[in-house]
Amino acid sequence: MGVQGTLDYLSDLISSAKKGKKRKQLNTVNLKVTRIDCEGCAMKMKKALSGLKGVKSVDVDMKQQKVTVTGFVEAKKVLEAAKSTKKKIELWPYVPYHMVPHPYIAGAYDKKAPANFVRKTDDSMTPLEEQYTTMFSDENPDACTIM
Repeated sequence: MGVQGTLDYLSDLISSAKKGKKRKQLNTVNLKVTRIDCEGCAMKMKKALSGLKGVKSVDVDMKQQKVTVTGFVEAKKVLEAAKSTKKKIELWPYVPYHMVPHPYIAGAYDKKAPANFVRKTDDSMTPLEEQYTTMFSDENPDACTIM
């Protein structure tokens, strides 16, 4: 480590020791944007979100109608900036299919979801639904053997 490296290390050490200054975490914010139809819409979205302080990258996926913002930003501020484009915007509501224990319960299955994705829901099954699911489960040794 040379002189310059030592000075940089000491400078970082002193600046991080200052009280009251918190470092923000690197976040990834995914948004579902309705009707990104053309490159013009995508560029408008990129321009609006790139102007935020702390944004490192903005990726627009027109096929999935998804915008991914990476940087030292908060989801609330990204959502507000994206709404300035006059599009219908919400936080990305989908999770991969295999992460949901019951992907076909009411509210989870969505025809508009991209392939292999379902809506993120809390696992709230009624006792009757729970009984039917375990009745025909492979893990249940007393399950129906006709299947």
